This record gives sequence, C-alpha cells and structure tokens, in this order.
Amino acid sequence: MFRKQLLVLLALILPQTLIAEETLNWVGCGITKKAFMSSLAAAYEKKTGVHIEIHGGGATRGIRDVSSLKAEIGGACRYKIDGLPEESAAVLDPVAWDALVVIVHKSNPVESITMKQIYDIYTGKIKNWQELGGNNAPIEVYARKGKISGVGRALRKLVFANYEQEFSADQFFKSSGPLEKAIEGNSINAIGVTGISSARKRDVKILKLDGKEPSAANIRNGSYTLYRPLYLIYNPSNKRSDEVKKFLSFAHSREGKEIIRNNEVVPYSDALALVMKQLEQERRARDLGLYDQ
Repeated sequence: MFRKQLLVLLALILPQTLIAEETLNWVGCGITKKAFMSSLAAAYEKKTGVHIEIHGGGATRGIRDVSSLKAEIGGACRYKIDGLPEESAAVLDPVAWDALVVIVHKSNPVESITMKQIYDIYTGKIKNWQELGGNNAPIEVYARKGKISGVGRALRKLVFANYEQEFSADQFFKSSGPLEKAIEGNSINAIGVTGISSARKRDVKILKLDGKEPSAANIRNGSYTLYRPLYLIYNPSNKRSDEVKKFLSFAHSREGKEIIRNNEVVPYSDALALVMKQLEQERRARDLGLYDQ
C-alpha cells in the first residue's frame, strides 16, 4: 500500500518538476519583448523544448529581478546604473539595436522633426504645432514617469546629455504602452517618444528625424541618430545560468540573428560601428545644450 501511494505521489510531483526544469522566467521591458524576445523564445522552445515564460514590468524590473535572483532572464532597453546595489549582480548582454522614435496621432500633418526641435519641445520652448509646420494648436507633450525608464534615460542621454534633465510634459505615463495608446486614440495634438519596435505595432504616425526614416538600414548605418542597444540579462549566480547562456548563444547564432532581422530589428553584431557613432551622438547632444547659453 505504501509503495502504491509513493508511486502516485511521484506521478504527481515529477511532471511538475520536469516542467519547472524546462521553463525559464523572463521579465523586462515591452520594447525588448516586441523587438525580438517573443519570436526568439518561440523558436527556442520549438528547437529545445525549453519554454520561456515572458512577463513585463519594464527595464528596471528586468535588471533588478534578475540581479536579486527573482527571475532567470530579463530584457532591458537601458544599461544598469553604476553604484546601485540592486542592479549590481546583473550582467547585460547587448543583442540588438533599437531606434527611439517620435510618434504623433495619425491625423497630424507634421511628417518630420529635428533633434533641436525635440530638445525645444521637451524643455517647453516650442509649444505650438505651427512652429513645426503643423496646425495652430498647442503641443501636448507625453513622457515617461521617472528618470530611469529605458526610453526616458536614453532620451535624456542622446538629446540632452543629462540624465537629470526635467521634461516640460503635460502628462506622464508609467510605461510606454499607455503612452502609445493615448496618442493612438484621441490625443490629436500629443507627441511622445517610444521604441520603434513597439511603435510599429500601433496605428500612429512615426515622424522622420532630421529627414531620415527609422528604417533598419538607416539604424544600421547610423544615419538615423536616435538609437540604443537592447539587452538580455542574466546573473551568473543563478542556478539556471547555464541554461540561460544556452539561450543567449541561440540569440547570437545565425538562426537567432535571422529571427531578429525578420522582426525588422538590427542584430547588435551587424552594426558594431554604432558604438563609436553613439559617442559622436553624445557629443552632439552636449552641443545642443549650447542653445541655452
């Protein structure tokens, strides 16, 4: 009788144990998820049988949950912040390049914007769409809450060269999804910044920047100047880190990079020259600050 009960108990426990061993938990930013993570995870499961459970929460949660061993793998559209102990154990592996794009309502007649105009809008110097060749209507500026979100931190770095820059915004949003939905809906005079991979899935107008489309080709050659890396995150101390590293190897493989390209995203290794170009972009952002003097 005891042996039968033990067999029944093992029959109930073992499948759950096997499922747990074949599942990795991913947390992170929605932009990284939409850019490549969902597609890579599906392909990896088909290839290996390992399921990756995907959760959102933003770049900060992705970095900190992996650092604190709450999740095996994460995704972020910003690098970890030096000196923060809650992020120190996370290792960030750059996988792709993402563009930041300016989005407006699809009925907005404006087609293009300059880096200087972004600077002036977010500092409150430009307040009417007429100044951009649009309608005589006030500009409603939408921005992310806080200063360490992936989009907000990248925007402050690339346009303002100042991580502490305050934005003159009419409304702040806790994540990119609600911001995009608001502009997609009835916010005809609104403007916001988000990731290209996320914006493409919305019914919004994506503005050219300094006359350049945020196409994969323009991101790859650096002529579209608002771009940043997207990362996968792991913690070497996690007991599942070996399995995570196998997934990272898949992401960087020929097959993985082809999946990324098929999502109209640029694999990181396809455009290593962008690292130096981004240093030039930071210099340009510092030069923009001279307009205040």
